[in-house]
Amino acid sequence: MALSSGCRAQSWPLWESYTKVYLDGQGRVIDHSVGDMTTSEGEAYAMFFSLVVGDRNRFEKLVSWTEANLAQGDLTAHLPAWSWGKAPDGTWRVLDANPASDADLWMAYSLCEAGRIWDMPRYSALGRALAKQIAAHEVVLADGVGTVLIPGPAGFHPSDTAYYVNPSYMPPMLLAYFAHIDKNGPWMEIAGSLPLTLNSPGHFAMDWVAVSEAGVQASAPPAILANLPAGQTPPTPVGSYDAIRVYLWAGMSDPKTPQLDRVMSSLRGMALYLKTNPNPPEKVDPNGNVLASPNWPLGFSAAVIPYLNAQGLKGLAEAQKTRLAGELDPKSGLYGKQAYYYDQNLALFEQGFVEKRFLFSRNGELQLRK
Repeated sequence: MALSSGCRAQSWPLWESYTKVYLDGQGRVIDHSVGDMTTSEGEAYAMFFSLVVGDRNRFEKLVSWTEANLAQGDLTAHLPAWSWGKAPDGTWRVLDANPASDADLWMAYSLCEAGRIWDMPRYSALGRALAKQIAAHEVVLADGVGTVLIPGPAGFHPSDTAYYVNPSYMPPMLLAYFAHIDKNGPWMEIAGSLPLTLNSPGHFAMDWVAVSEAGVQASAPPAILANLPAGQTPPTPVGSYDAIRVYLWAGMSDPKTPQLDRVMSSLRGMALYLKTNPNPPEKVDPNGNVLASPNWPLGFSAAVIPYLNAQGLKGLAEAQKTRLAGELDPKSGLYGKQAYYYDQNLALFEQGFVEKRFLFSRNGELQLRK
């Protein structure tokens, strides 16, 4: 598939509907469900979708707003803060300065590929600078697993020999991409450890795992564990709103992406479940037991469609597409009568990929439709 020059923005109705609700004129992505907060993840995803449609003007606004407000004015020197919004004192500012490595990875990727596709060296330089910062501050060697991407520089190292890891922060195609452009970096080693972080008895991805010399164990969220009163039993680890992206990233990766066969093998629980159940589970424990009501989030159906297609389960994928299509609100052009921000992001990735607006090569390079 030939690459688009990116000279003229392409029409994409779902993205256009998304921008009307969630983007302002400055280049700020706004999540109205959490007090109009902006996250580095939202900015990174929007950069990616702006690149897909060839909208250079919006891409530049997103980069400029992110650099000015999340990166202390310099993305070459600072990883972007995770969240920005209205503080208790009424001011609008950074709420949590700790970076989020998944957002950092998607942002670095989108910048590097914008530089390549649009022949804009400034973007390439920014993306490579971000990738170097990720490698320096968000990559560790963990006993029992190997080199892993941790969720952020602070807060995920509970002891001298243990780390918390979020498997959804490591898309296989992005790891392959950075391994391709930075052969001396840690990216191929991270790709090799990813399948180990997906090792659960029920063969479902978990939101969080703890890695140490003892191996990999599913974990409750680190933020909850850090504030758990002494003597109180931690909540059951689950695969839910974070883990659903693991299936999406795997399904969108080229079949020849390094380590993808091992990743897919670790995720077979979801395919088996959907052969006998109509919807992806909202929450599942490490043994594969469904913990929540059958009220599946719309975005979960979107996320598993590329995963099911990649496994040759076309009928199951079509069933999820039919359910998703039935929830498209003609008034807003978004999914659900109450259109949740996260659902729309998952749907954008799924729809753009299934419609071949974008694909990823085996080395992670972005391929765009003309």
